[in-house]
Amino acid sequence: MVGFHPIYESMESMDASVDYSNFREAGHPEKLRCIWHNDMKQKIILLSRRYVAALGKHLKQGLRASMEPALELGRQTVAIGLETLDLARIHEQALAALIPDYSSRTRITMTRRAGIFFTEANIPIEETHRAARQTKVHLSRLKDTLGQRTEELACTHRQLKRGIVRRKVMEDALEKSGKHHKKCLEESLQLQQRLRQLTHRVLSAHEDERRNISRELQDEIGQTLLGINVRLLSLKQEARINTKGLKNKIASTQRLVVKSARSVRRVAREFRNA
Repeated sequence: MVGFHPIYESMESMDASVDYSNFREAGHPEKLRCIWHNDMKQKIILLSRRYVAALGKHLKQGLRASMEPALELGRQTVAIGLETLDLARIHEQALAALIPDYSSRTRITMTRRAGIFFTEANIPIEETHRAARQTKVHLSRLKDTLGQRTEELACTHRQLKRGIVRRKVMEDALEKSGKHHKKCLEESLQLQQRLRQLTHRVLSAHEDERRNISRELQDEIGQTLLGINVRLLSLKQEARINTKGLKNKIASTQRLVVKSARSVRRVAREFRNA
């Protein structure tokens, strides 16, 4: 039987020195670590046995041998968390166990075939590394993209904050403007009311003034015309002894005065009613 993997060669002595009764709980970190080491050791021993069996069968079959067992062993190696160096150690131990007494030429041929078997078994590990590298590159790109998006979001956030500040300033300005407009509107309404009152007073004063003027004009002209009429009447009586032509002139003048008085009264009445 092939020996243990070098990593676990000293584990048997360590396991023998451990007293599990000293652990208080099953979940103690040291006990869990030892359990994990034991489980891992068993997996590597089983993998080493399978590797010896598969490699021996491959060497016996020669060129007709299939590479699928090697690939399967590589997948099992990846499954238990081993790397290329670990698989190489298992391969070296298996090769030493399978071809210890062959001739030099035969050893070289079998070693070459075993190398091909190892290369095939290592493919899943390399694919895992390639996938890890691709994942790392992808994560790096995602990190760059995330950083860019974060910067864009920060820039957008700053723009939004500036927009909110501008909007607040505009709202305050509009509120002040609205208050000012309301105040101006109230003052305008008050001025309009005062203007209407003043206009009413002016119109009333004008109306009173026109009435007074009309009354004074009517009184003054009426008195004047009345005096003229009385004088003409006196002249008419005195002119009885005068010529006929004088009487006619006085009568005509009297009619004219009467007509003028009527016209003045009519104008004064229209002026007063306007």
